[in-house]
Amino acid sequence: MHEKFARLFRAGDLEGLLELYEDEATFVAEDGSASRGKRAIRAALSEMLAVDGELEMETRYAACCGDIALLSNAWRLTGTDADGTPVELSGQTSEVARRQPNGRWLLIVDHPWGGGADENG
Repeated sequence: MHEKFARLFRAGDLEGLLELYEDEATFVAEDGSASRGKRAIRAALSEMLAVDGELEMETRYAACCGDIALLSNAWRLTGTDADGTPVELSGQTSEVARRQPNGRWLLIVDHPWGGGADENG
């Protein structure tokens, strides 16, 4: 999941990224507010994709229980925003994925800042 997400992100493929989520998935913002559905996820990912830079991800763990998986990765996004201002964001995620009837895994909860403090905070 994390490799595919990073590859699609680097390619700027918003539609491909959205295909990694169930239709009614929940996305948790940095402030802890949660949004539901692909429209909200599209907005959040669009903001991240607006940074011209590099996304690095390293899987911390993936724990499965039947058709549910708890995932986490450490990520860092560095680059510049639309105004040319340097941007450096990082965090550790908490994610929940569900295996679909076709065997594919999709995210049902994505909390990019939900894995605790990283080395910057």
